[in-house]
Amino acid sequence: MTNEQWLAFDSFRTRFRERCAAWGAEAGNATGWLATLQQEAAKADATPEYPLENPIVYNHALDAITRDDKVALIVVGDNPGKDEQLEKNRRYLVGQAGKLGDGFFRRNPELKVDFRKNVIILNKTPIHTAKTKQLSYVLKKGGTRFQAIFEDSQRWMARETMELRASLGCGLWLVGYAELRQNGLFAAYAGELARYGSADDAVRLFQHFSMNRFSIDLKERTDPSASLEENLRRIGVAHRREILGW
Repeated sequence: MTNEQWLAFDSFRTRFRERCAAWGAEAGNATGWLATLQQEAAKADATPEYPLENPIVYNHALDAITRDDKVALIVVGDNPGKDEQLEKNRRYLVGQAGKLGDGFFRRNPELKVDFRKNVIILNKTPIHTAKTKQLSYVLKKGGTRFQAIFEDSQRWMARETMELRASLGCGLWLVGYAELRQNGLFAAYAGELARYGSADDAVRLFQHFSMNRFSIDLKERTDPSASLEENLRRIGVAHRREILGW
């Protein structure tokens, strides 16, 4: 990174860490009201019991990034799941979806992207649930107290992510877009993104890595006469225009 890029990233990282700590304190951390709702949501969805250690998760993988690293891409998932919130991890996309994402880039070295070295991984919200759909339960039961944190976190992440991307001059992939639709769980995130809407082809939407949906969609939509990068650009921009309208 250039000095300017490094300073922008380091400042973002510090702000992100501080915001997660503030949201966590407001929610009561691992023994507070939010953790209780998350556990209830998992139980209601028949999720096997698991240790809930971090209801709001800052991505500690960011702390390993140095001035000498090259950032080729920002990838934005949905929210931290069971593996991501464990104290031993506290990192994004370390479960099965992350392994699929890593595998995609390993199989396609022409993209010159190492998923674990050249990619900044963020989420639409740092608020944990075992499955993204369980946010609906927490939103219903948590009332205005949860809604305030949930929407604030989405707007903060959208704003800061777009500004970081502009500073780094890298691509941005939003993986998982169904809940970005109007009235979706991440409508607040989409609304904040609209403030930065542009025709920049580096901002793309894709199916999520989970359940191999990303690769299936790419295979179904690929034009064999075009390169992989050309297909990724065309498909990602088409999804962005369809979902976000810009």
